[in-house]
Amino acid sequence: MSLKDTIETEYKNALKSKDKTKISTYRLILSSIKDLDISNRSGPNKKETDDDDIKKLLKKMVKQRAESIEIYKKNNRNDLLEIEQNEYEIITNFLPKQLSEEDTKKICEEIIAKLGANSIKDMGKVMGALKQQYSDDIDFAKAGALLKQLLN
Repeated sequence: MSLKDTIETEYKNALKSKDKTKISTYRLILSSIKDLDISNRSGPNKKETDDDDIKKLLKKMVKQRAESIEIYKKNNRNDLLEIEQNEYEIITNFLPKQLSEEDTKKICEEIIAKLGANSIKDMGKVMGALKQQYSDDIDFAKAGALLKQLLN
């Protein structure tokens, strides 16, 4: 079953259970997927939307939610914070589980050693290798901060 089908099934289940938070979040996801379908079909590089495209979209949505959560925490907007956190949880359920910070650090150290990176100038090479091998498993915002620490 494709990721889109899974989301549509979850949406139908949310409709049956009348869970307003899930309904609105799934509608948001499905409309974003529909927009992605349209843009994929109407460009010079026409292609069918696949699970990788949807994962990238969901990662973008998760990143937006995480940024909003931080802003709402700083400004004590608990009403909006709760909504964003619920959306964040629902969206992350469709993505592969991210590695812990310890595991991410271990992988970063291994890649640095393997590539012989020794300064911040090598960060691009290391990030490229990380993205190539662990694109679904690592939160690259955390990885970037870890790499800066390790390479300095």
